[in-house]
Amino acid sequence: MPKMKTKSSAKKRFVVRPGGTVKRGQAFKRHILTKKTTKNKRQLRGAVNVAAADVPSIRAMMPYA
Repeated sequence: MPKMKTKSSAKKRFVVRPGGTVKRGQAFKRHILTKKTTKNKRQLRGAVNVAAADVPSIRAMMPYA
């Protein structure tokens, strides 16, 4: 049986933490930043957890993570 492949897009976007939660970066921070408020941009910093409902599909895309 061949090995399962990891989705390249998923491995670039997500990190599986030791406890099983999945970390992701915030969206809406790449461009068109002039019309966004400073407060909004500041609150988009850092990483957040993926919603619990989405974790099974992300784990399926990353079978060895």
